[in-house]
Amino acid sequence: MNKDLIWGCKVMSAKDEDFKIGLALGGGGARGLAHIGVIEVLEREDVNIDMIAGTSIGSVIGGLYASGVPLKYIKGIADVLEWDNITDITFPRIGLIKGNKFLSFMKVITGHKNFSELDIPFAAVCCDIESGEKVTIDSGSIARAIRGSISIPGIYVPFNHQDRLLVDGGIIDKIPVSTVRDLGADVIIAVDVGADTIRSGVNNIFDVLFNTFDIMHRQFKSLHKLNSDIIIKPCLEEISSFDLENVEKCIDAGRKAAEESIASIKKIIEERKK
Repeated sequence: MNKDLIWGCKVMSAKDEDFKIGLALGGGGARGLAHIGVIEVLEREDVNIDMIAGTSIGSVIGGLYASGVPLKYIKGIADVLEWDNITDITFPRIGLIKGNKFLSFMKVITGHKNFSELDIPFAAVCCDIESGEKVTIDSGSIARAIRGSISIPGIYVPFNHQDRLLVDGGIIDKIPVSTVRDLGADVIIAVDVGADTIRSGVNNIFDVLFNTFDIMHRQFKSLHKLNSDIIIKPCLEEISSFDLENVEKCIDAGRKAAEESIASIKKIIEERKK
């Protein structure tokens, strides 16, 4: 079997073994579907991604792609996905959703793969809710790592992993640039799908929690410079973090933002190689 072929498509590999390009995919709920459009453009323009780190929805898209799932299948999943498919309500002691259905879904989609089986190195960023520490998962089950990274506090029950209670990595690292750097990237492309404008329509607990994340993200950006080589920022201000009805709009926004950045990305790559 040709090791370069997974799910019937050729996996990208670095042309220069000593030069690595990393992708940091940020959190932002359903807005993170824009990551699909970004990766689509990078693929089309032959920008070889050698490693990926993801937070929350970034870990979902990044983990699936690193597992060898072609973009057309990831997009197809997003097109038909509904919250009922991945939601199992529980008594709200420490979360509204158990997360077992989501975990099972991820196991199937990733082909039950472990990190050791990946062609593209990947890491999922989580937060230990009991210590406040950042937890980076880069070994074991891909599905379990993703489940930990998407555990939105108050919505998903925290995920028990190696005696740690893990929640959404966006609390501590919304766009995991430092994690990609730790993986060994020479050039880092960051994708920011957070909102700079906070939505005023708050109608339920989900709006409250997602707005809280967006406010945290905006404050963090105002105080800290994101230390990446390129920041791709899709225009997603009109999209709710909980909205799965605008899949194509999100993907188009990611595609457009990446196309606007591709010349700068290629220039930085060439300069850094020299």
